[in-house]
Amino acid sequence: MASLGSQMVGIILAAGKGARMYPFSERSPKPILPILNRPLLAHQIEVMRDCGITDIHIVVGHLGYQVASTFGDGSSYGVRIHFVEQESTLGLAHAVGALESRVRVPFLLMLGDIYFHLTSPLRPLCEQVLRGEVNANLVSMYEPDPEMVRRNFVIVANEAGRVQKVIEKPRYVDSQLKGCGLYVFDPHIFDAIRRTPRTAMRDEYEITDSIQILIQDGYVTHHHPIVERDLNLTKPADLLTINLIELSRAGLPHLVDPGAHLAPGTVVERSVIGKGVTVAHPIRISNSVIMPGVTVTATTDLDSVVMDGEHTVYCPGTGDKQT
Repeated sequence: MASLGSQMVGIILAAGKGARMYPFSERSPKPILPILNRPLLAHQIEVMRDCGITDIHIVVGHLGYQVASTFGDGSSYGVRIHFVEQESTLGLAHAVGALESRVRVPFLLMLGDIYFHLTSPLRPLCEQVLRGEVNANLVSMYEPDPEMVRRNFVIVANEAGRVQKVIEKPRYVDSQLKGCGLYVFDPHIFDAIRRTPRTAMRDEYEITDSIQILIQDGYVTHHHPIVERDLNLTKPADLLTINLIELSRAGLPHLVDPGAHLAPGTVVERSVIGKGVTVAHPIRISNSVIMPGVTVTATTDLDSVVMDGEHTVYCPGTGDKQT
């Protein structure tokens, strides 16, 4: 696919601490937690690259040096990565606004803690903004469960797909259109961000408030329901869920890194075993994620667990729900 070159850049927001991912977030930032033995953020980087975007700004904060050392300059992914540290986590709009002096062209924005499956590519949405047909494109999905919409933001749009209103974490849900943390903006969004007030609800600068200002200013904002499934990496059970879903999508019964050492007689079922893992005894490991470098000394079977070098978190029932 032809590169968009200097016409468009990518921004990935990956600065949050991820308190609900404790205890794993104490040692590793969420963007490098493993999905099928690859860091989560590799997914976003590759989606951007496949859109033709070769310059990507990654906003880091908590343990940001680990993100930088994991991805380096981006050359192994065929892109150029620029890391920007966010000293204060004051919301998505604040993080994007901090990049105004660096970003003078339209951009594709992604949140660094989501994993998504698309029904069609993002490239046409980027090209629409580049051609000036719209000022912003929001990626959405139809969500019949109002509670899932309340956890994100709701989109109210007309039949042509033009967005009339967006509401962050709505109390009352009057639309099944859920925003999914993927956006394409032209530089007009920066003026809207400068005029975005801090919210009373979370004391942050919300990107949805900036989008609403953009809409009220008359700039054309559309949505595109091209997300089949989005998965927020919020707590340890989410990490297990995403890995099990991806195993199923890949048609794999399990995934064991070639650098892992398993005791003879060990049985691995619907699990992901990382590089350098040692399983000391012949046990059955089911519906689990064992992160790189872990030595498993258990003498009884493991089911529905996530393990790093120091912690084991049990996620009962998670494996039964995923296909």
